[in-house]
Amino acid sequence: MAMDKQWFADMEAKIPHGKVRTRFAPSPTGYMHVGNLRTALYTWLIARNAGGTFILRIEDTDQGRLVEGATDVIYRTMAECGLTHDEGPDVGGPVAPYIQSQRRDTYGKYARLLVELGHAYYCFCEKTESEEDSGEFDRADDPCRDLTPEEVEAKLAAGLPYVIRQRIPHEGTTTFHDVSFGDITVENKDLDDQVLLKRDGLPTYNFANVIDDHLMGITHVVRGSEYLSSAPKYNLLYRGFGWEVPTYVHCSPVMRDAQHKMSKRHGDPSYEDLKEQGFLTDAILNYVALLGWSPKGEKSEQEFFTLQELAEAFDLAGISKSPAIFDMEKLTYFNANYLRGMEPAAFAKVAEPYIRKAVTNPAYDAAEIADLLQARCEKLTDIPEKVDFFDALPEYGVELFTNKKSKTDAQVSLDMLEKTLPVLAALPDWEQDTIHDTLIALAEQLGVKNATLMWPLRIAIAGKAVTPGGAVELCRILGREEVLRRMEIGINKLK
Repeated sequence: MAMDKQWFADMEAKIPHGKVRTRFAPSPTGYMHVGNLRTALYTWLIARNAGGTFILRIEDTDQGRLVEGATDVIYRTMAECGLTHDEGPDVGGPVAPYIQSQRRDTYGKYARLLVELGHAYYCFCEKTESEEDSGEFDRADDPCRDLTPEEVEAKLAAGLPYVIRQRIPHEGTTTFHDVSFGDITVENKDLDDQVLLKRDGLPTYNFANVIDDHLMGITHVVRGSEYLSSAPKYNLLYRGFGWEVPTYVHCSPVMRDAQHKMSKRHGDPSYEDLKEQGFLTDAILNYVALLGWSPKGEKSEQEFFTLQELAEAFDLAGISKSPAIFDMEKLTYFNANYLRGMEPAAFAKVAEPYIRKAVTNPAYDAAEIADLLQARCEKLTDIPEKVDFFDALPEYGVELFTNKKSKTDAQVSLDMLEKTLPVLAALPDWEQDTIHDTLIALAEQLGVKNATLMWPLRIAIAGKAVTPGGAVELCRILGREEVLRRMEIGINKLK
């Protein structure tokens, strides 16, 4: 029995036209890995560069892989990254709903329409669930492909379970075009009759994304290069329905090294992991943008971009078909640059939780400590071990007092500390300029280099060879009483 064509005409009438429309369509399966984040970023950048529309669609038809709370992770990550969507489950839009499981009836109707158009067929064969998902079976041996309409109707009337499979032509070739890879032609005989609609009435990914992309007016489809092999079957679906094929943008994988793709199973970080490791969202986004894309023209040498600058510069021609290797050192370099470029107050705000992991004494001002750290910090997680000496002087050995460059050894250090202690104790006020000028004057009076006096003082009050800030800044923050106490400990160690 022929289907009601008016319903399909009404669906066509809803489709927005006239400008670029892109979509990010994640599955809520747990976390946002780097490849997913890059796909989200590129689809957002394509839309924003063209003044188009960016859509968030949740692809939850694979019910067995869904993870509770994963949709919240998607929303939170997108919001943190500034990848605002114009249409989606939470904001609505002209082609709602934007959650695939809520579009279930739509897929069934289009699958049956495709059967009517001769590009799909009912299959009543007993197949395993995995075969239904993948379409991996010997097409030539499937008797259902050649069932007569009367045989099909009889089996449907008898209530036999079925899937709907794509009817791939046995002859000829299919050619599709990709922005990065150009024209690719495949022999149709090498393609399988993939499952479009499963026995539970839900579509496979390969069918649902074609239907949704068309009905949502998607003009540019960004996905991983692992889907290149499926693209001919997508093209045949578009042609079967008589629809325009969108622009394909297949991105090569993000690699851990030259041989291995990044994988959560192998401990490679997700976006949330990178945040926990002390990387800033802006640095992560900037670095991820350059994993497979490079700017052209006057910006070709530019490394650092705001999100708005990326949107202005982003060009499909800059996407590479070569795999990109994720380099943690390079990301760290980006992060350090972003940390140093922050306004001091903004840095102090993001640094404070990390400072307070090690400096619990409220007498010490976190903002003052942050001021010492900003130029010396690559990741926020570096902070606690850099500042733990504020709360408690660590155990240290007298060998730290020996420094060739500063011309100090144990004896010189003892002499410097014994002569510095009463001078600091007698200061009229404990301000940084006063401390600085007094110590410089004392070094001149003693006839030694500034470093010869400052090195032992810094070791005595911090117990570390490397500290954020020098002796003067540390003295100021620690306070007179604590400085004198620690100097006396140092003197006793050296004696």
